[in-house]
Amino acid sequence: MNKKEVLEIRKLFKPDDCRVDRICGCYVDGHKNKISEMKEAFLSLPEEEIHKYTDIFKKTLSGQVGKNLLNLEFPLSEEAEGGHQKDLMALRDSRLEDDELISAFYDKIISSYLYAENYLILLIHGNYDVPGHGTDHEEMFDASDYVYSFIMCSICPVSLSKPGLVFDAPTNSFIDKTQDWMVQMPETGFLFPAFNDRNTDIHSILYYSKNAELLHPEIPDDILGCSLPMTAGDQKETFDQIIEDTFSDHCDFEVAKTVHRNLNALLEGKKDDPEPTPLDKNEIRHFLESCGAEQEQIEHFEETYDDDPSGDKHILASNIATPGKFEVKSDDVKISIDSSRADLIETRMIDGIEYILIPVTDNVEVNGIRISSRHTSASQSDS
Repeated sequence: MNKKEVLEIRKLFKPDDCRVDRICGCYVDGHKNKISEMKEAFLSLPEEEIHKYTDIFKKTLSGQVGKNLLNLEFPLSEEAEGGHQKDLMALRDSRLEDDELISAFYDKIISSYLYAENYLILLIHGNYDVPGHGTDHEEMFDASDYVYSFIMCSICPVSLSKPGLVFDAPTNSFIDKTQDWMVQMPETGFLFPAFNDRNTDIHSILYYSKNAELLHPEIPDDILGCSLPMTAGDQKETFDQIIEDTFSDHCDFEVAKTVHRNLNALLEGKKDDPEPTPLDKNEIRHFLESCGAEQEQIEHFEETYDDDPSGDKHILASNIATPGKFEVKSDDVKISIDSSRADLIETRMIDGIEYILIPVTDNVEVNGIRISSRHTSASQSDS
């Protein structure tokens, strides 16, 4: 799913026009015991609760595609009888009215999910009459092509609220606040089937993780039967290593600046594309050439890329670029400036030692103290 398709499904969770028809939940403690279960017709819930639940649903479809939201495909083996995809299909087709299927789903999550505190498993079913698009790409709400039927799971931490004093209107006084177990925004979840090309894709699933570096792989592995790609952080580390290995001793400050500039230019050219920009072997090779890599260096890249046992790197440009900042860091110093002013930093050899130089302007502060440059002081003395 791309960001436009994700936003289209998020719009289904408006409190006053929600396309969810059924909700189930299982409250689990830190010892993996089921404390409570619920199953309701969603629109029969009080309005206040509907608002709170729709916030959770929307959060399960939030973040950046390719980073927090991952498109996963089922292996063919999982679509055979006894496979995880078949189990999810049965759950969706039951419209969450089969208690045995729901209980089995809860048990799978409880046995696999690595979380030491209390949490709530929410499971919803919904239907969406997908409007057609006219020749001008505008939605035709009176011309639905088909119905997209889906389930979505959200796994939310449940934690005690903070103690404190609150104002009690009936007694016109401040009283001690009772601590309650509060449901937090989800840590992880998924949407099945995926809504690829604005259509039902039973071969794919959209997986969500609040923390892009802590993906809870036990859920895709044990519950969904899908493999996870590298995290965004691992993708950046892999790409940075490719740059360092390719340019080797020639990976100097100017090369790093060129890589930064070209990555930002690549993202700028793709900013209107709803799909993330993947970088496969050929695209990385072209990128290295644009950064000044010579033929011998390109050949070294191709050899090491093919010999890497990790296989497909699945690197997305949005996960390796830092469009907002340009950072220089050593053991003792860290310099961070606006990305558009990377040209301010340069290197220079002074007495046989290489220095990183930043020009001093008229507006410099050190620990909040505005200082005068020697050039400014000298000018003032001359006048």
